[in-house]
Amino acid sequence: MRIADAVQALEAAYPPRLAESWDAVGLVCGDPDEPVSRILVCVDPVESTVDEALELECELIVAHHPLLLRGVHGVPADTPKGGLVHRMVRGGVALFCAHTNADAADPGVSDALAGALGLTVTGPLNPNEDGRTGIGRIGTLPAPEPLRAFVRRVADALPATAQGVRATGDPDRPVATVAVSGGAGDSYLDAALAAGVDAYVTADLRHHPAGEHLAKAGAPALVDVAHWASEWPWCEQAAGVLRAAIDGNVDIHVSLRRTDPWTVRVGQERGRDPA
Repeated sequence: MRIADAVQALEAAYPPRLAESWDAVGLVCGDPDEPVSRILVCVDPVESTVDEALELECELIVAHHPLLLRGVHGVPADTPKGGLVHRMVRGGVALFCAHTNADAADPGVSDALAGALGLTVTGPLNPNEDGRTGIGRIGTLPAPEPLRAFVRRVADALPATAQGVRATGDPDRPVATVAVSGGAGDSYLDAALAAGVDAYVTADLRHHPAGEHLAKAGAPALVDVAHWASEWPWCEQAAGVLRAAIDGNVDIHVSLRRTDPWTVRVGQERGRDPA
């Protein structure tokens, strides 16, 4: 199997045409004609996962987040990202990124998140013209459960992070229908409201958009998780795409390294009285 074969399988599952115009997806570095016998799938192409790929003697890293999202004029080895490029090239490791095309694909990042939470997907949250692809997913639980139990479900389903899982709303509120969007999703708060779901699970929710959302009649409860954790279930999905396409003996590894940037959390059972 060549790197080009892996790229072909990934681009069939996550078509580049689905990527946002500002995005940077596809093969970042590496020779498409080189053979591949080991592949590492991860969320972030960072020092930790490049270390892991080199330790495993992988010839290809498949990452969700782009390494070079903004235009650059050079990749000198004494810069953080340039250093990673040089390490990969020297180590014979290619890098392929599937970002917003993987977000919008069917199935894609949010399908993997929905599956981890035990949801049955009924459609996209923000559909494209075809009505099948698009950002986010709407799904149903096997049976309604209180918000506090649903938040526990989310926490148990995703890898642990310093942030943990936080939520807004009445803990006893019944949750039966759920919207999910892997990664930063506060731009889809209105879509979740329009969908009439009971809860919306996403990452990177900000103070003002969340507060304004909650003030609206019928607003779903919000469940905020770490960005990395919300997208990590996709790694196994992408690994499955590769396993289904492989003709030959290729080892595919899903990275277990926690690349969430937040590493310390201090709980506050009591805090300073604002008065």
